[in-house]
Amino acid sequence: MKFIETKLKGAFVLELERRTDERGFFARAFCQNEFEDHGLKPTIAQANIAHNIRKGTIRGMHFQYPPAAETKLVRCTRGAIIDIIVDLRPESKTFLQHFSVELNEDNMLALYVPERFAHGYQALRDNTDTSYQVGEFYTPAAEGGLKYDDPRLGLIWPLEPTVVSPKDMAFRSFDEIEAELKAKMSSNISNSRQERRQTSAA
Repeated sequence: MKFIETKLKGAFVLELERRTDERGFFARAFCQNEFEDHGLKPTIAQANIAHNIRKGTIRGMHFQYPPAAETKLVRCTRGAIIDIIVDLRPESKTFLQHFSVELNEDNMLALYVPERFAHGYQALRDNTDTSYQVGEFYTPAAEGGLKYDDPRLGLIWPLEPTVVSPKDMAFRSFDEIEAELKAKMSSNISNSRQERRQTSAA
């Protein structure tokens, strides 16, 4: 795999290195050793898939607070999406900045989303499928989200939204939750989680 770091530190676009012959191609899509070599978390707690019937569908912007903050490795297996992530690490120089990339069935790119990032995407074609490997278990009590059209985020979606879930529409604005979000996303909280894991593994 080829790891291409984005402008948001710790977030990577992954490109397959294909081995082609008359049958087609073979490529490695995940490797714990390669992830660790690039400083990425190689844990996979859950693997999820989503089917999007209509182009224009938006899912996002989703995240989990520490101590259940999650990484995601996102890939589009059929159709195409515009995938967007937002840095929610208060100590980061790129706090609240975003990065977007098109993932589709042809380029087979993947996006690695670090902990303490919001994530969302829009389907660019009908019947679009995505898969994501997640580094933490789904924890409803730690779940958070931001509205896909929040002006503070300044996200650009290429298509007019067609379907957005009531749950995603109900997210509060960033202005409303800014203080709470910064407190909960503190790196000290995240680091404490890592220290507890290392201690229990020793």
